[in-house]
Amino acid sequence: MENKVKLALKLTIASCITLAISIFLASKLKNPRRRSRKLKPSPCYLKAEPKPQYAFRRVLADNSYSPFKHLKVHSTSDECGDLHPYKSEISNLLNEPNVEALEMLNEDLEELVSRNSYVWVETELQLQELAEVLSGETIFAVDTEQHSLRSFSGFTCLIQISTKKEDYLLDAIALHDMIGILHPIFANPGICKVFHGADNDVLWLQRDFHIYVVNLLDTAKICDVLSKPQRSLAYLLETYCCVATNKQLQREDWRQRPLPAEMVLYAQNDAHYLLYIAQCLFTELKLKDSEHSRSLNEKMNFVLEATRRSNTTCLQLFSKELEANPGESAASSIISRNHDQGNLPSSSLNAKFQDHVRQLCAWRDIMARVHDESLRYVLSEQAIVALAANPPTEISDTCNIISEADASADQITTPQSPSSLICSHLEDLDRLFEDGIDADDENLLLILQKCLGTNGTCPLSIYNYALLSKTSLKVANQSVVKKNGYRTAKSMARKASRELFVQKFSCKSPVYHNCRIYANDDRLLCYCDRRKLEWYLNRDLAKLVEEDPPAIMLLFEPKGRPEDEDNDFYIQKCTFQNI
Repeated sequence: MENKVKLALKLTIASCITLAISIFLASKLKNPRRRSRKLKPSPCYLKAEPKPQYAFRRVLADNSYSPFKHLKVHSTSDECGDLHPYKSEISNLLNEPNVEALEMLNEDLEELVSRNSYVWVETELQLQELAEVLSGETIFAVDTEQHSLRSFSGFTCLIQISTKKEDYLLDAIALHDMIGILHPIFANPGICKVFHGADNDVLWLQRDFHIYVVNLLDTAKICDVLSKPQRSLAYLLETYCCVATNKQLQREDWRQRPLPAEMVLYAQNDAHYLLYIAQCLFTELKLKDSEHSRSLNEKMNFVLEATRRSNTTCLQLFSKELEANPGESAASSIISRNHDQGNLPSSSLNAKFQDHVRQLCAWRDIMARVHDESLRYVLSEQAIVALAANPPTEISDTCNIISEADASADQITTPQSPSSLICSHLEDLDRLFEDGIDADDENLLLILQKCLGTNGTCPLSIYNYALLSKTSLKVANQSVVKKNGYRTAKSMARKASRELFVQKFSCKSPVYHNCRIYANDDRLLCYCDRRKLEWYLNRDLAKLVEEDPPAIMLLFEPKGRPEDEDNDFYIQKCTFQNI
């Protein structure tokens, strides 16, 4: 009898053990992802790959979710921020075009075509000398070269300016913080600026330098008025100047210094021949006017129409691409495109696929802003589709899926696949595929804090430091926008932004150390403790200017000043109390 009891007890224990093992294995099969993995955090790649734009001290379009602020010329009202600062001047040109400058195109420009010299402008003194030269001109040609792959919004690398006497190549990287010197010249309605296809150039100059073009002649718009078979600059160069250009050079990395001779020649030619081409097209416009006036009773003025279309381009205003949910528009586009092409998984997996696409696009948007990279550099669309359709079960699989997706694409989107960003943030990307992780909620904020918060793994820069107060609000207040409307949400977001900003940057303890923080124009911003000073110094965001008492100067332009409204953390609110 005793043996039977013992046998029954052993069978019961064995059954329990078997059941426990079965439950454990079932849970592993249900979610095969390895929960126990722990990777040693990789140092951010930016520490080994310095970017030229990180030397800029004045950036007008940072990577935060706040709208772009345009220059105010005629008004100090906050409500004028979305109005063109030179709308009245441009409107006058639309009604009464300044044709006098165009008459200068009747002069002999053959000598200009044969000239091959240029002046490389890279110092503030050279820039001031150029400004003096241009202020005496009535017409000059302009072109720009941009870089967009390794920057979230892109930035101007080179500005080419050609007068009737000389070509100038402006190093817009070395002179980034000083090119605003040319603002009055570009805004002068008495000086005609000749561009080709100026739609983008006009916006880029606003974005980087607050330069607004007033009185524009666009040779591409003239081609439209003349009904030319083509309107590209390459076509015009070959037709009127017998010059062949390699447009592939436009996609080269214009950040590199010194520029190769081939790229210098390409950049020079883009502006060098524009005045001569404009002269040829202007002659054709006048000929059309002459023919049209003889053949029709109602005269259509081709010259005025070309100038009207050109100056309409000047009314464009640069704006950031802002959306309620980060990455949502890109995700919707990817899902829609794959649906139309019949590439979506079966209906049972479709919802999961769409969730993964939205998670990846939101994560990509945040990481691109933090590291000032373009979306396509961080993660290509084909890689997003591949990851969403076949989520990796191991971290090592992630890189293989990305590289295979990019290799199978028609075009190579980045020089490296996967990108350096992916390689140094693999674990963050891998966590998106774990059950219960929502890329639009707390997880993205945790990733942001991991990157830029206290002891963050990624360097703070003039491009990303505003994200500390902006991104969390953008995500956290999405529900407020839907429930209470735009104005209430804006008011609550502004209040929350102020509270978070004060919490992040104000003094949280008595100012016993009497430390001071100065702006980069030597203006005193606030007093703080030594710990706050060390925080800026350790991140190379400031330099020590005084030792006793300690004082630092910020190496970036702060978002606020003491005289700004609601800046409660600044010096006029500082009080000392004896306890």
